[in-house]
Amino acid sequence: MKNPQIVFTKVNTAELLDTDDREVSGYEVKVKTVISTISSGTERANITGDPNISIMSKENEEAVFPRCSGYSSAGIVVEIGEKVSSVKVGDRVAMYWSRHRLYNIMPENNVVKIEYDDISFEEAAICHIGNFPMAAIRKTRLEIGESAMVMGLGTLGLLAVSYAHAAGAVPVIAVDPVEERRNKALKFGADYALDPMQKDFSEKVKELSGGGINAAIEVTGLGVGLEECLDCMAKFGRVALLGCTRDKNFTIDYYRKVHGPGISLIGAHTMARPEHDSHPGYFTHRDDIRAQLKLIGMKRVNIKAMIDETHSPYECAEVYDRLVNEKNFPTFVQFDWRKI
Repeated sequence: MKNPQIVFTKVNTAELLDTDDREVSGYEVKVKTVISTISSGTERANITGDPNISIMSKENEEAVFPRCSGYSSAGIVVEIGEKVSSVKVGDRVAMYWSRHRLYNIMPENNVVKIEYDDISFEEAAICHIGNFPMAAIRKTRLEIGESAMVMGLGTLGLLAVSYAHAAGAVPVIAVDPVEERRNKALKFGADYALDPMQKDFSEKVKELSGGGINAAIEVTGLGVGLEECLDCMAKFGRVALLGCTRDKNFTIDYYRKVHGPGISLIGAHTMARPEHDSHPGYFTHRDDIRAQLKLIGMKRVNIKAMIDETHSPYECAEVYDRLVNEKNFPTFVQFDWRKI
């Protein structure tokens, strides 16, 4: 195959296909992918044909196949356009808005040089996914010593726990009904891990946090998740809506749970960020990736230990079948393109 790529050819079907290649020009960079990471929630919605896959989708828009996915990866620069100045051939880079494919041709602005020699491709390939919880935490304006809670401990939630811990939140409370996920969160920065189904859940959170949560990251995307989150908040608390709320049927008592206690609900989609200039609370994609690479390089977070499985791209059909059908698909699954 000249340029193999994982393609969703129809509903619930993934195939490894050969795709066209082209010349690199101007401000473009060609990267040979080493590792790409599955973003479980987005890619499940993509392969199942969820009509609300994107904030740019029209309501109830029919899904069109074939379609491609994967947006967080890392590799080696093999060619650059004549106007590129920030990277050179041979540089190791993290990519954002890439694809699950062997060669990605990217705008120069969408690749970030890995400055630390001991950062692995596996770690760097998670950084764009990490941009999502990083932006959510920034938008809550979390202060050192404030309490933080993460509702939902999938891919984004586990990273949110780790980054909230690194940002100085005390305590960090991780919440998920799945015991395995709660135990994992305790290894990566959570001080407490609770089951939202337990009796008197919100009272327990308030007890552990000394009166209520200051900053919460809601990752479930479910109305029940948001409502439980609101029940746990301190006065003037801030809630970042990180999980994709693809189901619009929310029933919340906003008067008592938001209006009265002065809660801030913050839209935290990763596209709601500046394109060029970072400022407090709102960083660009590039600057958030650079920040994560510093955290990884300086051993402030342990991202590599989060990785559950690595597969050859040739195994994509089986992997995505599991993503569609397994209730508890592993948190971090990657493709190793060196196995092509």
